[in-house]
Amino acid sequence: MTLDADNLIKSHITPVVLCGGAGTRLWPLSRKLFPKQFIPIVGNKSLLRLTLERLRGLNSVQSSSNIVCVAAEDHRFLVAEALEQSGVAGTVLLEPAARNTAAAMTLAAVSTAPDATLLFCPADHYIPDADAFTVMVREAAQALTDDTIVTFGVVPTFPSTAYGYIEMGAREHAQALYPVSRFIEKPVFQRAHELISQGNVLWNAGIFLCRAKALIAAMHVHADDILVRCRETMANASYDRQFVRPGREAFLACRSESFDYAVMERHANVRVAPFKGAWSDVGSWNAVADLTPADDAGNRIEGDGHAINASNTFIHAPCRPVVALGTQDMLIVDTPDAVLVTTREHVEQVKHVVAELDRKGRPHVALHRKVARPWGWYDSVDAGERFQVKRICVKPGASLSLQKHHHRAEHWIVVNGTAEVTRGEATFLLTENQSTYIPIGEIHRLHNPGKTHLEMIEVQSGSYLGEDDIVRLEDTYGRTTEKN
Repeated sequence: MTLDADNLIKSHITPVVLCGGAGTRLWPLSRKLFPKQFIPIVGNKSLLRLTLERLRGLNSVQSSSNIVCVAAEDHRFLVAEALEQSGVAGTVLLEPAARNTAAAMTLAAVSTAPDATLLFCPADHYIPDADAFTVMVREAAQALTDDTIVTFGVVPTFPSTAYGYIEMGAREHAQALYPVSRFIEKPVFQRAHELISQGNVLWNAGIFLCRAKALIAAMHVHADDILVRCRETMANASYDRQFVRPGREAFLACRSESFDYAVMERHANVRVAPFKGAWSDVGSWNAVADLTPADDAGNRIEGDGHAINASNTFIHAPCRPVVALGTQDMLIVDTPDAVLVTTREHVEQVKHVVAELDRKGRPHVALHRKVARPWGWYDSVDAGERFQVKRICVKPGASLSLQKHHHRAEHWIVVNGTAEVTRGEATFLLTENQSTYIPIGEIHRLHNPGKTHLEMIEVQSGSYLGEDDIVRLEDTYGRTTEKN
């Protein structure tokens, strides 16, 4: 490799977006299979899409495979859709299981050139000033050395107990980076107030910049067992279009630990870059509420919410009228199948509510009533003994799998668009107000041949209506061995 080519690799920044996380503190909007990073929270865009759009302009010369996303297998099509919506081409590295940020970042590092400059970003942070963020990252990249790991901290604006802190040392000369004196766990309020009074502490944003070889070297020193497992995992990876599937067995044997604990709190060559712009990890309903402008009484309304004789009340009402009468310091979050009512001081306990619902086996922990699929979505409108009604939307040109069911029959009614139906040996078209019947055990497929969305009503009837009663024979999305 020539010197110019080597410098080109180092000057180019490859963003690695960490798309994991359950987002349990934002239940009921965030669910296990549709967590907060994929939800359109800000301006009808998801936090992942906003992150991808922010990173899109990081390099002056764009690369066709500029961004790497590390995500769960269950979320692969949500990530792919966000990449498409944001106009970014990228690779999706699929973790066989959740093993925290140390393993996720190491997978990305061992998958790229040793001299590559990697920027690790959580998918669920909101940073409205993309230009200021870009300037900060580029300045840090110019000061980066081959063995330095840079973290980014946010200049605090209030004594938060929800964030960890980074204490900065004295900066040498006019460097863009500061040495790190220590990392501080999430403090109690009084301690947080004392910290920000020092003037040399930052909120820990969980964003990192380093050469791939610097991360690998640090993992070798501080968490070599994780590094060994990740190398074994990538040695057995398979490739499917934009998806990379690491070897499963080696990764399942990897322990779970955050990169902060595994490396940053132990590593010697660590620097921090301060960010003075607005930032939020959107980690609680208080943080979500603060993204919405307040009226004169401090009420913040999203959707069809109505605050009457109320103050400091947040209402999230995307589906139907929600009225708060005489409330104070309340948060009300309405979804089609679950409602959360709490006070601002109790929002951090929402994750405990989710754990309790999960213990009781409630499906509202994992899924919304409306479920995203790679071909579109379905909405479970109604259900009872031996029947279920779904509203189905299929994207233009998309197809469901060629499949059959052992325990249920289906009735399809087209309400908008055109459906191409395969039923047994026959293939035919249905248009608006036309219908068909799929008997139990019949091989069938639904395809949208048109240029507009296909919408239809599906009525299922039978002895068992679970999503795992699907035998996929052919599938555009590689799901023939899956159950859902």
